[in-house]
Amino acid sequence: MNGILNIFKPKGMSSFDVVRVVKKVAKTGKVGHTGTLDPEATGVLPVCIGRATKIIDYIMDSEKVYEVTFKLGIRTTTYDLEGEILEERDPSNLKNEDILDVVKGFIGEYSQVPPMYSALKKNGVRLYELARKGIEVEREGRPITIYDIKDIEINLPYISMEVTCSKGTYIRSLCYDIGEELKVGACMTELRRTETSCFHERDSINIKDLTSENIHNYIISIEDALKSYPKLKVNEGFSKLLINGVRVMDRRLTNEKIDNNILYRVYDENDKFLGLGKRELNGFKIEKLLI
Repeated sequence: MNGILNIFKPKGMSSFDVVRVVKKVAKTGKVGHTGTLDPEATGVLPVCIGRATKIIDYIMDSEKVYEVTFKLGIRTTTYDLEGEILEERDPSNLKNEDILDVVKGFIGEYSQVPPMYSALKKNGVRLYELARKGIEVEREGRPITIYDIKDIEINLPYISMEVTCSKGTYIRSLCYDIGEELKVGACMTELRRTETSCFHERDSINIKDLTSENIHNYIISIEDALKSYPKLKVNEGFSKLLINGVRVMDRRLTNEKIDNNILYRVYDENDKFLGLGKRELNGFKIEKLLI
């Protein structure tokens, strides 16, 4: 079994719980998810099976869409309601226009500091393991992009909105940063991922409904999962070179225009899918062979 399942993760399950269920249903140990969702969060969690585990990084690299609600006036250790309350303030004096200005000010690139309660590692140790021991370490900010924030609803002390963002974005940290900018603090109360890459909530199957009888109905092919990458067809005689890892400089490689440093879905002269490839200054090469 090779392909991707567009799983909907309900509350109360970890992403690893979902993987365990898929392993049991699919009767294989080669299973991996494409980006952790916290146990209390819900939403889309693509799970790769078999050879499809080769493309986990490419699915994770795509933009994501979240629906989030957060509460102003409260700061916690985890940036959500699961943590210990550190401080409470009254946000009732805030004006809606000031809140909107601050929220929209986060659209674009910014250096985001990840929360201590996260799976990132510091000197080989998970940050959440240190946090559980009461240890806080300095974290470097990471460049992330907030592409859009829309459908903003303000019902003080709660704010709801839809966020489109890049890989590596912590929505909990975004809520925390908004609270810090407003000088009242904030923590996330609800999170739902509605899209990641080409996977949408409307097409997902709840992990609780997945069975060994219906799993084949929901398997998405590796090729279909990579449809967001442009297609490139190579000419006869070049596919064997590419499959063997050769970097091709020859202009006769394809009749199509190729841009540098753009990842393409590569097909041979008979329209057989080979994998993902990219042209750099020293030629075109398959980056991930998928046959």
